[in-house]
Amino acid sequence: MDTILWKARKRTLFGLPLSFTVYSLTDNILTIKSGFFNTREEEIRLYRIMDITLNRTLEQRLFGLGTIHCCSADKSTPEFDIKRIKNSREVRTLLSDLVEKARSERYVGIREYMDGDDYPEGDIHG
Repeated sequence: MDTILWKARKRTLFGLPLSFTVYSLTDNILTIKSGFFNTREEEIRLYRIMDITLNRTLEQRLFGLGTIHCCSADKSTPEFDIKRIKNSREVRTLLSDLVEKARSERYVGIREYMDGDDYPEGDIHG
């Protein structure tokens, strides 16, 4: 099992962590768990993330929050947000560094997205 490098809860009004969305990040996977009665757990492999953008509204800046928007090559989750989290700049940097590391370890480059291949060579996970 991978070690969790970062874990946080989506924050609500006034920056309080009163939601049922939890984010966790390991060396290879970002997991987004949401819901209380009906739950959903999304798992995104880091090497599939192509673009990361930090967005911070005035309200979010006042409460020290930010939202990270990600575009990925994942078919079930092509775009997703890591919403209203504390230390968003640091998390974006950590995520970006881990994405680059995961991509270089798997030798993933632009070719993966241009040939139409679903998975890079050697990827047994899909």
